[in-house]
Amino acid sequence: MSRILIVDDAKFMRMTLSNILIKAGHEVIGEGENGEQGIRLFRELKPDIVTMDITMPVLSGLEAVKQITTEFSDALVIMCSAMGQQKMVVEAIEAGAKDFIVKPFDENRVIEAVSRVLD
Repeated sequence: MSRILIVDDAKFMRMTLSNILIKAGHEVIGEGENGEQGIRLFRELKPDIVTMDITMPVLSGLEAVKQITTEFSDALVIMCSAMGQQKMVVEAIEAGAKDFIVKPFDENRVIEAVSRVLD
């Protein structure tokens, strides 16, 4: 399937997302804890897709998406947000994210988002 990079400051969220994606046949090729790591890992690993949390320390997911999509115009980024962050989700889409998934993660929604972004 696809090679995916997961960027989220919460280890539990990375683990949950990783389990969903692996179960669906995808390969998780890396994990980052903040936007800065996400950008560095994107450059190194060249994933097919990145899942990016919005709210993180050091550099937010929003800033990371802007940098990644500026540098790599074909980057496929799926934003992850907690309920009630609709305004930030809109900003993320405007910054270049292709889709978003809401926490807590619904397995079917995660798989749908990945499939939609890949098509």
